[in-house]
Amino acid sequence: MIRRIIQIDEEKCNGCGACAAACHEGAIGMVDGKAKLLRDNYCDGLGDCLPTCPTGAISFVEREAAAYDEKAVQEHMRKQNEQGHLSAAPHKGCPSSRTQRLQHSQEAASPAQTQAVSRLGQWPCQIRLAPVNAPYFDGAKLLIAADCSAYAYARMHEDFIRGKITLIGCPKLDSVDYSEKLTQIIQNNNIQSVTIVRMEVPCCGGLELAAKTALQASGKFIPWQIVTLSVDGRILE
Repeated sequence: MIRRIIQIDEEKCNGCGACAAACHEGAIGMVDGKAKLLRDNYCDGLGDCLPTCPTGAISFVEREAAAYDEKAVQEHMRKQNEQGHLSAAPHKGCPSSRTQRLQHSQEAASPAQTQAVSRLGQWPCQIRLAPVNAPYFDGAKLLIAADCSAYAYARMHEDFIRGKITLIGCPKLDSVDYSEKLTQIIQNNNIQSVTIVRMEVPCCGGLELAAKTALQASGKFIPWQIVTLSVDGRILE
């Protein structure tokens, strides 16, 4: 039958594994460091994997393909669960895209200790790598921060990252408009608030604009604030 199904461009694929993690049917697997459509009848053609791909390697095509087989998918996923592939086995994609919720001690280091405590609540934290529908977004207070902010501001973890789900990016280095993905994250999840932490440099305006655009495009009324940092680590506003 002719139907809509995904197509993966191997030349564009960077092997991050984000699409395989996002595919609820197990239709995509990592083979020799590249994403592969394992079986046509596992792909439902809905495209949950598309927004997660940071390189745009996945697209829809209309072609001859076996019909989506829900029973086959259920059996496939059942076998994976029994074998521990979903819960115990190592992530087969790039470790940078393995979705994890992180747990840290709620107590800061004692006065006798010099080691600081990380407050990062999830992985991945790069905007381009974070899956749109990651479970950690449910009920999250979202922090959208410039890459440089954690280096410039000494108390970034305690003052901003703690208690939030953190996404970081640099539109100048990534050469990408984050607004579309941020819109999807805000639209598809129960986001409680948004804090944007940017640097005073002009290129950080792209991050601020993307976040504002996403908030507006989402159609949701969510409390938000912008914090601007100086390059020498002071809060300017």
